[in-house]
Amino acid sequence: MWLVLAFGASVFAALTSILAKIGIDGVNATLATAIRTCIVLLMSWGMVFITNTQAGILEIGKRSWLFLILSGICTGASWLCYYKALQMGEASKVVSIDKLSVVITMVLAAVILHETFTLKSAVGCALIGTGTLLMVL
Repeated sequence: MWLVLAFGASVFAALTSILAKIGIDGVNATLATAIRTCIVLLMSWGMVFITNTQAGILEIGKRSWLFLILSGICTGASWLCYYKALQMGEASKVVSIDKLSVVITMVLAAVILHETFTLKSAVGCALIGTGTLLMVL
């Protein structure tokens, strides 16, 4: 099931980029990010209430709160950078560079989370990095 959901995420991310590029025309990038964030917020809380999981908020520990807040700050910073870049550049190039997050995530996962970084992972990272360079140059 995670594979189906991950593929769904990639399709929706692609649609997000195209729809945002069209919608951001003539709109301040920061304002566009705020509007997008409000929609995401409504959808997220809607799913919490639809799945009746709102009581779980009381069970979240301090450490989890800290890292969820930090993650939220990073998400906001990422979206602000992304929307401004999308407004200024070509969608295909901005998205390609944005996807370098895959490489950065794999390296950080190996260093911070001690996840296995295999030869296959290294080759994949190199190919993604090389592909990104080819697409943006």
